[in-house]
Amino acid sequence: MRDVLDKVYPWYQAGESFGLATVVSTFRSAPRRPGAAMAVSASGTVVGSVSGGCVEGAVYEEAEAARTTGRPVLRTYGVSDDDAFEVGLTCGGTIQIFVEPVSRRTFPELPDVVASLSAGEPVAVATVVTGADDGAGALGSRLVVWPDRSSDTLGSAALDRAVGLDVRGLLDHGTTMLRHYDTVGRCLDGAERAEPGGLTVFVESFVPRPRLLVFGAIDFAAAVAELGSFLGYRVTVCDARPVFATASRFPHADEVVVRWPHEYLAEEAGAGRVDDRTVVAVLTHDHKFDVPLLTTALRLPQLAYVGALGSRRTHRERLACLREAGLEERELARLSAPAGLDLGARTPQETAVSIAAEIIAARWGGTGRPLTRTDGPIHTATAPDERPPAPVEAG
Repeated sequence: MRDVLDKVYPWYQAGESFGLATVVSTFRSAPRRPGAAMAVSASGTVVGSVSGGCVEGAVYEEAEAARTTGRPVLRTYGVSDDDAFEVGLTCGGTIQIFVEPVSRRTFPELPDVVASLSAGEPVAVATVVTGADDGAGALGSRLVVWPDRSSDTLGSAALDRAVGLDVRGLLDHGTTMLRHYDTVGRCLDGAERAEPGGLTVFVESFVPRPRLLVFGAIDFAAAVAELGSFLGYRVTVCDARPVFATASRFPHADEVVVRWPHEYLAEEAGAGRVDDRTVVAVLTHDHKFDVPLLTTALRLPQLAYVGALGSRRTHRERLACLREAGLEERELARLSAPAGLDLGARTPQETAVSIAAEIIAARWGGTGRPLTRTDGPIHTATAPDERPPAPVEAG
């Protein structure tokens, strides 16, 4: 929902009802991940996407129907053996989409969710996507969960307690996924999911943007900051030299900090402002900055990526200095240097693409090889243990 929220919230504030379609489950090579959304306004305006084009037409009709009837529905789309270009995913995947009406009446907590997102406060929305017609676990009922509180209800106190506890665990890690329960909140696994009265809950976690810490206020840093912002990171550029570290030189950064890099990183880590999604890009090429900074970074176990720019000669010298500083080989093995994938990059912008590509590959387990030289699914599964849903026709 986050990707369309800035477009649909004005509709909500104006008192309009709209249809919201959300990807809740994928299998194999589906093009969009759970949480991707498409919305249809009362005037027929469409924002967002759930499949990159494969099933948008069918989902548009479902969203219109949900808006006008007020009834939510779960639909499954997949490749048709008879005609892969009919309604279905021509890319070879299967996708489940929950379509619901959204208005002030159906989602009164939405302003609270928006406020939390604006404030950078973690929040999750748990929505029943298969369930009863009414009562506990009713289809479309939802629970909004924060680390310290919750609002709305799934229909019973027992169900709210059980689901709320699970959702807080998922929220801690920013996880979005399906969960399966009975109506008293007992988690169902495997064959138990088919038991009468079972319900499926889609948990969508909203956590603050991951951080990209760029050290070194150079032209390459400006390009990395711009691309990092485009990819959804909260970007900080840090350099000890105030003449270079200025907001005007880095318009795409969320903040520009004048500090010794290793001191700033240590302070942020000590304050709990870095986590296992945080990316560090060291672009200074100067051992007096690089060595203390990388010594600090490589000893932080939670960082997602630590990369350093520089020639192979510079990197060999850097490694020698890091060893002298006491770093062990297992710590040095976490360093990606020279940073980036082999794209033949020359310009700062091309180099930024190279570094961003390596960060993406590290995040999702990609190989960095051309797809023409790989086999298997293009998109990795969100939940490897999730059984593929059975395709059904829309309508």
